[in-house]
Amino acid sequence: MEYRKLKDLGLVSLAKQGDRSAFSELVKRYEKKVYALALRIMQNPEDASDVLQDTFIQVFKKIKDFKEKSRFSTWLYRIAYNECLMRKRKKQIPTVSIDEPLVLASGEELKQEIVDWSSNPLATIENKELKNKLEEAISKLPGEYRDVVVLKDIEGLSHKEIADMLKISIPNVKTRLHRARMFLRKELSDYFKGLGFRYGV
Repeated sequence: MEYRKLKDLGLVSLAKQGDRSAFSELVKRYEKKVYALALRIMQNPEDASDVLQDTFIQVFKKIKDFKEKSRFSTWLYRIAYNECLMRKRKKQIPTVSIDEPLVLASGEELKQEIVDWSSNPLATIENKELKNKLEEAISKLPGEYRDVVVLKDIEGLSHKEIADMLKISIPNVKTRLHRARMFLRKELSDYFKGLGFRYGV
């Protein structure tokens, strides 16, 4: 059987029946994405590797409980995100209240309204240098804001999927996403200003 040609739900169905090759194909299909998600949230390669391993251990144990009412990727990311949260709690990594203004390293508070600069920043940026700069900016975001940007703008989850995953309301998801994009816009605006002389802007 050519497992690579099967869709996720077909592989899940076989994995539920004990087909280890089908499960291995799911791991191959998503291990890089899960690792990238964990790395962006945990900001540490060692922690990300641990999250990756623990995530697929949990998936292996719980795959028979997957109801197939949502995408397999959404269910998988929920498990990965929960593993990140548990590891954060153990390390007591601080989070930021959604009610507080987003404070930049310079001490500036982002309160002003700024129109969303993109609905999907990473997907629309092809320039490697600029993409690296955006990744760097995302890493500077407080955890609660970074998580939403990663899940929405990088992994492509819906507002509802993110709300269910983070156990917050959809309006809170949109608020965090808006504040995060405000920060990213500010970071990239400064970057472009720095390139003004170089590109004759």
